[in-house]
Amino acid sequence: QVQLVESGGGLVQSGGSLRLSCAASGLNLDYYAVGWFRQAPGKEREAVSCISSSDDSTFPTDSVKGRFTISRDRAKNIVYLQMDRMKPEDTAVYFCATDFGPCDWDPVDYDHWGQGTQVTVSS
Repeated sequence: QVQLVESGGGLVQSGGSLRLSCAASGLNLDYYAVGWFRQAPGKEREAVSCISSSDDSTFPTDSVKGRFTISRDRAKNIVYLQMDRMKPEDTAVYFCATDFGPCDWDPVDYDHWGQGTQVTVSS
């Protein structure tokens, strides 16, 4: 059974940092691009960043570029999202998801999803 579990969310002050983890079971993340998405109340799910399966190239969106860093630990089968210099507008539920193809921003292309972890940034 494939399972993705996000962890590391919480409450942080503006300017602070959090590190999210996406741990996989029943699936080898080495063969997948892994994306982080987020969804704020009343808003659509939006892409945050993606890491490729082939060479760990990373693709952050403009809203997080220079602040968030995605990485993977192949030995532990985990993908991380390091979030620095956080802003109140980063408040959302964060999800990780896998894509058997290359990185892209369309959630429809992602086949496995975690349940999400809440991130709240206070001003």
